[in-house]
Amino acid sequence: MNPHGLRHTPLKRACLPFHHFGYKVTSTTREAYYRSGPKSLSINRRSGRIMRLELTRSSNVVQSHHILTPMLEIAERRIQGAVAALFDVDNTLLPGEASEVCFFRFLWRRGLVGWGELSRSAIWLAGHVPPFSLHSLRERKVYLSGKCPADIESYAREFCQAEMIGRLSLEGRARLDAHRQAGHQLILVTGAPDFLIVPLAEFLEVPTVFAAKPEQRDSVYTGALIPPLPYGRGKRELILAHAQEMGLDLAGSYAYGDSPGDHDILELVGYPLVVNPIRGMARTARRRGWPVTKWT
Repeated sequence: MNPHGLRHTPLKRACLPFHHFGYKVTSTTREAYYRSGPKSLSINRRSGRIMRLELTRSSNVVQSHHILTPMLEIAERRIQGAVAALFDVDNTLLPGEASEVCFFRFLWRRGLVGWGELSRSAIWLAGHVPPFSLHSLRERKVYLSGKCPADIESYAREFCQAEMIGRLSLEGRARLDAHRQAGHQLILVTGAPDFLIVPLAEFLEVPTVFAAKPEQRDSVYTGALIPPLPYGRGKRELILAHAQEMGLDLAGSYAYGDSPGDHDILELVGYPLVVNPIRGMARTARRRGWPVTKWT
């Protein structure tokens, strides 16, 4: 039941906008150095071309240069729906190791998790087919079982400020700004837990988040997740429902992802971009004719 007295289905609970959680995105969370930097990206509304803008320090002259490949082209066309830009988070906006793995270490250093959680996670992994496939840990957060949500959320906000924001890809942030300037709807869609992604989205001023939502019972986490999980087909299900509800033009929209878990949303849109490909995604991109790039 939400604050307005409305009951949400599991699908709705997985993708509520910030106002349902009591969050308000403000511009004060963006650090000054990024806004005052000499380089950014923009999407030219006439040509539809994403370009790099270089503002000289001595004048207000703006010079445009085509961005390095892959170049994004927005076809000049009339569309009925709104354009969206879908961003995966781990190894896309946040290059490198998964945010939840880093968060587990963060909790370990603070004594909130230990060998007990690690051994239970290993037992859970070993008991599933195929054994030791990490996908089973995406579907169940064993280390959260019995933990107080308020404690985890507090640590998650501290972790986001300390370790996530500094790892954000400059290219990814520039691309977010380009879509924002073009009036596109910004969406983060990730299998990472919502308590890690919501504070990151607030910082980035992204109003819509699809993230894994841990189940709570008797004021503690159970370790289970509320379906659908935003991974693979779950991402597709969530985005299709959201697009229908919001009138999004997926054929005119953009998606950014790195792994097979993003394949379903990449093929949903007219303008996919594979970023930092892993687990066979470079090969998939070649086969599908999708552009590939590297963000650091």
